[in-house]
Amino acid sequence: MSIKTDSENPLIGHVHRPNSSARLMNVMVNINSDGLRDREYAIQKGDKYRIIFLGDSLTLGWGVKQEDVFENLLEQEINKIYPTEIINFGTGNYNTEQEVNLFIEKGLKYKPDKAVLFYFINDAEKTPKKSTLWFLAHSRLLSFYWSRIHGAINNIVQSKTFNEYYVDLYRHDQIGWINTQKAFLQLKDVCRLNNIELQVVLLPELHNLKNYPFKKEYNLVASFLRNNDIAWLDLTPLFENYENSMELWVSLDDAHPNKLAHRMITEYALDFISDKK
Repeated sequence: MSIKTDSENPLIGHVHRPNSSARLMNVMVNINSDGLRDREYAIQKGDKYRIIFLGDSLTLGWGVKQEDVFENLLEQEINKIYPTEIINFGTGNYNTEQEVNLFIEKGLKYKPDKAVLFYFINDAEKTPKKSTLWFLAHSRLLSFYWSRIHGAINNIVQSKTFNEYYVDLYRHDQIGWINTQKAFLQLKDVCRLNNIELQVVLLPELHNLKNYPFKKEYNLVASFLRNNDIAWLDLTPLFENYENSMELWVSLDDAHPNKLAHRMITEYALDFISDKK
């Protein structure tokens, strides 16, 4: 059984299949009854401070055991400061628009005190039409390799390099970037209306940390967040002195963060996320 299925909401596209599991990248991915890669949580909030993490396959923890994902590690660390539970809404192949709409559809019922959106360079891609995703619900392998296949296809078809493809996502006329900005503002309004603190964390692309090629693009995202009074933290500068970026990859051909990188994300983001208004 695949761990993905179609969503009826075209702004979400696909979701995790509740109570499903699959071995992917030699790691078990177990989905709970609400379609999340996390343990079961009661809808009714207790006395613990509750945080929801929004993000894509990096937040999900692609290629990493669940106990080693930064969501789980941060929950452990923040619990040393005050009682906390963090619910992981990370979903592979999501962009910001999809993450925000999933939060509105499924996250608000948990009545979180805080929402943290983990942003990645390709989150400015436009939301794919549902028809392009039909096979994701029927293939364990393709369901999580789609992001890699998708990027490769785009680069080949458009004759663009890896870097050029990402850079072009942030042109002012690109619908994906336009919708990303709208999604940020929508999330800000939803959080304000529900008395939820909002934070955004920018995660680095791990191919070239020493000479990071997307500084301009992340500065653009940071400027937008700053101008709209959304709290943000860019983790990229904290990774730039790491000599061999491939040591942070889950495999030699997959630059998703590995166990070590998840520990580094935890260390670098802890003070920011543990701080309460």
